[in-house]
Amino acid sequence: MAGIHTETEIPWWRPRSLTSKLLWLTVLFVMIAEVLIFVPSVANTRLRLLENRLNTAAAAAIVVDGVNAMELPQDIQNDTLLATGTKSIVLRKDGTTRLIVSADMPPLVTHQYNLADVTPVRAISDAFDTILFGGDRVIRVYGPIGDAPDMQIELVFEDKQLRHDMLIYARNVFILSVLISMITAGLLFFSINRLLLRPVQRVTDNMQAFSQDPENPKNIIVPVAAVDELTAAEGHLAAMQTRLQQTLKERRHLADLGLAVSKINHDMRNILTSAQLMSDRLATIDDPMVKRFAPKLLRTIDRAVSYSSEVLAYGKAREAAPRRRFINLAALVGEVRDVITEETVADISIVLNLDEDIEIEADNEQLFRAIYNLARNSVQALEADAGGDDAIVRRITFSARRQGLVVEIRVADTGPGLPAKARENLFQPFRGSARSGGTGLGLAIARELVIAHGGTIALDETVTQGTAFRIELPDQPVPFDKFRARA
Repeated sequence: MAGIHTETEIPWWRPRSLTSKLLWLTVLFVMIAEVLIFVPSVANTRLRLLENRLNTAAAAAIVVDGVNAMELPQDIQNDTLLATGTKSIVLRKDGTTRLIVSADMPPLVTHQYNLADVTPVRAISDAFDTILFGGDRVIRVYGPIGDAPDMQIELVFEDKQLRHDMLIYARNVFILSVLISMITAGLLFFSINRLLLRPVQRVTDNMQAFSQDPENPKNIIVPVAAVDELTAAEGHLAAMQTRLQQTLKERRHLADLGLAVSKINHDMRNILTSAQLMSDRLATIDDPMVKRFAPKLLRTIDRAVSYSSEVLAYGKAREAAPRRRFINLAALVGEVRDVITEETVADISIVLNLDEDIEIEADNEQLFRAIYNLARNSVQALEADAGGDDAIVRRITFSARRQGLVVEIRVADTGPGLPAKARENLFQPFRGSARSGGTGLGLAIARELVIAHGGTIALDETVTQGTAFRIELPDQPVPFDKFRARA
């Protein structure tokens, strides 16, 4: 459609596509979860390595301690240090301290750790300190032996091998995390792509096709059989597209009708002008019957000429602003009754139930059209129901009353009533007609004219037999300066 910019489908591997964003976000989130697992895991691995080294050294120290106080030869000390990977081993037992083995020149200790008192935060901090800055430091580690609180083992060693083991573990965990994240992301991607993104793409493609040709019934989406939120959305979209197509057809019909009426109106004005001239001559004939009907004929032709000069009663031409003045309502309704009586041949009783002195502030011609359209609809309903119940008297009743500054006008009939479809589309042109082949313009015109007067028109729902419409028209408020001028 003009003015609407659409793009072709974006491949899933492009960075801007929704599927690619979903894939990389899934990988990112899984990696974040793995990092949250990796941090305490590295800390626990470091503690486990240190505890294993302490246990190994403790086993050697206990054996050596069992050989009384004999000093070990240097070769055996070297082998023990090599086997435990330490520079020195110290055993504390029963309040005494014994150097089990030691290198000739004990190195300078830069860091020391007590494995008996390690908090989670301290364990994580020490682990990353070793990975990032360790490798050339000499550390001192001590802790209890088993469950014996009075026995402790102390080691002094370089942290190079410890850092090497932790780096290998971190590398393995990282590779495993990447594999897990890719597998998880792939499974999530294909699952969500199947369950969510494909239906969304289907709806998007349908909306694009519908926007290019909204009047083609084939472009209305057909919801799939599955029951979920997306299927419900497809159902709502299909209903909206159906209503939109109906609206477009009605608008096209209205435009065609407006064009046709405009063409007819061009020639109709000339015909009505000629009829008006002939009616003026007819009024000069000295015949009682002619004198009786000539004024009504002249008024009818005058109204037709006025309507024709305004182009359309409903459509692209707007109604002129009401020229309001106080008029006798009984006389106006009497004119409506006379016109309706002359137009119909059916046996319909017309009753006027209003006071002769009621005056209403309104445009005479526009109010006549509003009441006439309501009455004309009642006549058509009664004529269509000619084969109905003979016990029901076919009757149209006009009634009115004034309440303060508001005049209420009521037009009721004893016809079959409005069908459900007409009630749902009340006052809608081409949709609110109560009979087959009707346009529904009568009620639409009446509503437009009443609203222009600042009034309201509504269907009387309390009526059980037939149809009744109620019009309420307020008087115009008088400006304060004009009120003082009248006083």
